[in-house]
Formats: sequence, C-alpha cells, structure tokens
Amino acid sequence: MTLTVLENASLLDAAAGAVVGQRHVVVEDGRIAEVAETAPKLADARRIDLRGRTLMPGLIDAHVHVTACTANFTELQRMSPFYVSAQAARIMGGMLDRGFTSVRDVGGADFGLARAASEGLIRAPRLFFGGKALSPTGGHGDTRPAGVDRYDDAYNQPGLGRIADGVPELRRWAREEVRRGANHLKIMGNGGISSPTDRISSDQYSREEIAAVVEEAEMANLYVVVHAYTARSIIRAVELGVRSVEHGNLADETALALIRDRNAFLVPTLAIYRALKDEGVEAGLPAELAAKIDDVLDAGLGAVEMAHRMGVQMAYGTDLLGVMHRLQSSEFALRAEVVPAADLVRAATVNGARLLCREHELGQIAPGFLADMIAVDGNPLDDIRLLARPEQTLGMVMRNGEVVLSRL
Repeated sequence: MTLTVLENASLLDAAAGAVVGQRHVVVEDGRIAEVAETAPKLADARRIDLRGRTLMPGLIDAHVHVTACTANFTELQRMSPFYVSAQAARIMGGMLDRGFTSVRDVGGADFGLARAASEGLIRAPRLFFGGKALSPTGGHGDTRPAGVDRYDDAYNQPGLGRIADGVPELRRWAREEVRRGANHLKIMGNGGISSPTDRISSDQYSREEIAAVVEEAEMANLYVVVHAYTARSIIRAVELGVRSVEHGNLADETALALIRDRNAFLVPTLAIYRALKDEGVEAGLPAELAAKIDDVLDAGLGAVEMAHRMGVQMAYGTDLLGVMHRLQSSEFALRAEVVPAADLVRAATVNGARLLCREHELGQIAPGFLADMIAVDGNPLDDIRLLARPEQTLGMVMRNGEVVLSRL
C-alpha cells in the first residue's frame, strides 16, 4: 500500500466551477482515498506540501493525433512505424508535461501505444484510442494525390486513416477496430484541410454507411466520432446517432441545437487552425492545401460562442500536428474570448471525462476517483490563461498517483 498526502491545496471543484478552500488529499494505490479539511494523521504517508497552489483534476484533450509527427499525411504513411512510435512517445511526454493526464486519439494510435502508456514503458497520458479513422475513397482520410492509384491498406502503416467504401467494408473494418480494443470509432463525414482531393463543403459517407458504423459501435457499447465542419454534415451524422462532433467550425443554430438535444458533444479544435495559418507549411502541410485554412479559421470562434450560448456540451480538443503539438495549451486562450473560465475548466475535465465514458473515475477530485491531478500557481478561474502557460505556472502533475512532473 502506497500513501501520499497532498497538503495545503487550494482545491478547485471542476464540476461546481469554484475553489472550495484549503484541502488535504490522500492518495492510496493510484486512487483518491480522502479529501479532508484537516491534515490526516498518517504516519507512513509521503507528504507533498502544495503551499496554497490550486489543485485541480488532470486535463483531458479529447482530440489528438499522437502519431502525427508531421503535418504531411502522405509522408507520414511512408514512415517506419518504429520511427513514428518513437516520435509518439516524445509527443505524449510533452502532453503530460503540459498537464494533460488523459488524451483521446481520433486517428492513428493503436492498442500497442495504449499498452505501452498503461504499462509505463513510455511517459504518457492515459491514451483512449480509436485506431484508424474510416474514410471513403477521395475523403479526408485518403491521402493519395490525384495521380496515384495504389493504396497501402496494411494496418501497420502509420497513417491516420483507412479507406472503406460501402456498408459491408465499413462493417468489417469497424469490427476490426473493435477487435483491437478501440475505445470509439471515427468516421470522416466532411472534407478536410490536409486531404489532397476533397473539398471542405463535401459530405462524406451515405446515410446507410454512417448508420452501419453507428450500429457496429452500439453493439460493442462504444460510440462514433465524426470529422465534420458544415451544418449539413453535422446534422446528417447526429441524426444517425453519432455522439461526438469534431471541429464544427461551420455549424449553424440548427446543427448545434441538434447536438444539444441529442445529448451529443462538440469538440472544437481552434488551436490547429491558428497554428496551421501561422506555421503549417513550415511544419509540413503541402502549400497547395494551405488555402483551405481560410474556409474555417475565422468561423471557428463564432461557432464556439454560439455553442456555449445555446448550452451545447463541449470538450477540449486541439488536433495539433508535427512541431505544432507544443501549442496544445493555447486552446484555453483562444476559447477564453467567448467562453467563461469555469466552463473552459469543465470542458477540459468533467465534460472530457463524460465524453470518454469515464465520468465515474476521471475529471474530478473526489474519493474513489483516479489520482490524476495538477497543481497550478494561481487560480485558473480568475485567469484561465494560466493554463495556457504551463511551463510558467504548472507546479506538479500527478498521474495514477505518481508524480510525473514537479517544479515545487
């Protein structure tokens, strides 16, 4: 039995959106055993004095690609999977050092990386993965230039997606991801920036195809994630049972109301569009694709503001690629223009846990929950931009009861 006491913490209740005062948190074998107002008398416990720092749940990034070590997806598919795995370990270690103790990979990561993270072979957050994102021919997951016919469908090639056309193929590959232990299934429902032959405005997959993937996920007690920008694509997907809408930059009130009324989630990713605009080509994005960024860049913040005003559940997401992973915390500052600090904290903790279907053990500091916590200099509810500067404000990161970063 391992006991650790985090003493003199200014505890942030993420669900309530309030700092509740000084508390002492007892951690036992990777879980929170007690949250006390007075210091517990435990003779054999290791004690860490937080000296009034704000203690809050570990952050959750619900839209990452931990294997995306470049913004050039055609190049990524040609890389050695061993090299990409080494890059992924470095990328995930950086996420942990920014206070993200759980991440949801929505294209690229597999059971091997998740196992390495859970066994402590690499420094990494908890990794929830969906395997390969499913894409139609010519869709957002099809990285072939127009003049290339051959497609490498080997599972161990390190691309983020797989081409699957028609209901039988989609059912087969959905079942393959379930067989490999996926936590969710991902489909491409709209055009994207990094795909060479589609358009942002194009719908992808028929209703029958989307419904087939949703059914396969539901039979396995999983859910479906959709890449979608436009209102039309969002509405088609959510009407058919998709639970998590990624990006949503071009959503309108009808689409957002549907997400809200179906108890689904919106996962905006403002960080990637700002990063792609500023340095995407330098990071590997083919120059001919950079023009697509303007189609969604400015609309994203407006969609987030509208979603917040309408009461849509939102989680925190970033979608960063290559050297841009270092900007993971910038999403806090970008959304802060239109979303209050308490709601941003909820997005990165409580809402993220609910989206992951782990609300009983992640996203809060309470007895029985996993001991994933961070200590911050200052109060993020007073200035959420504290979380956008982790190298300056992050004092400690605890994952599963183990201190994995300390600047105390």
